[in-house]
Amino acid sequence: MKKIAMIPARYAATRFPAKLMQLLKDKTVIRHTYDNTVATGLFDEVVVVTDSDIIYQEIIQHGGKAIMSKKPHESGSDRIAEAIQDLEVDIVVNVQGDEPFVQKEPLEKLLACFEDKEVQVASLMQVLTDKELIADPNYVKVAVDKKMNALFFSRSVIPYPRDQQWPTTYYEHIGVYAFRKKALIDFTNWPMSPLEGTEKIECLRYLENGIPLRMVVTEYMGVEIDTPEDLAKAAALL
Repeated sequence: MKKIAMIPARYAATRFPAKLMQLLKDKTVIRHTYDNTVATGLFDEVVVVTDSDIIYQEIIQHGGKAIMSKKPHESGSDRIAEAIQDLEVDIVVNVQGDEPFVQKEPLEKLLACFEDKEVQVASLMQVLTDKELIADPNYVKVAVDKKMNALFFSRSVIPYPRDQQWPTTYYEHIGVYAFRKKALIDFTNWPMSPLEGTEKIECLRYLENGIPLRMVVTEYMGVEIDTPEDLAKAAALL
């Protein structure tokens, strides 16, 4: 199977504009993400897909591969779908541009899911133990079945601990996805679904259209850069 990593990269982030071009030590956030994805050695190709000439030039001038989006997009999935439309590829991994500490092991586990021919989409999750984070709507929770397929994603507490005698594991969804090409193209052709619109969680569109997501447990992949404070945390981690 031909496997590629696509890194959607938007310049005008709402909470932290130009965050991908901020310096972390000697490199920008987007270059850390790109270089660390390449360094995993898992992919036939790694490409940044962007709406910004600044980000495009940042990657190209340092020897990387980048594609300019042809039109504006609501989500990273839409941006990637446009870019792969005419590419010969089997599996596409969506690596978030603001995740500079990309690691090999979780992505390797994600790709291994596709040895099962039934798997169309796979994604990552981690165990949540902090009660405040479990209750926080900014942390998307996921409940899974015995095959590790997602049953539901929600900003609410799922499962709700009505009977606390039952041992319960809570999982946070980490927004790193892998898709078969057709599954991603189909996703972008479906309208926003009601549950997706209510929760503002795009992967619910797959569930509402009957496509299971195979979930993989991993440890957190580092620091996601959403605010200047996150940038400071990332610099300290480096």
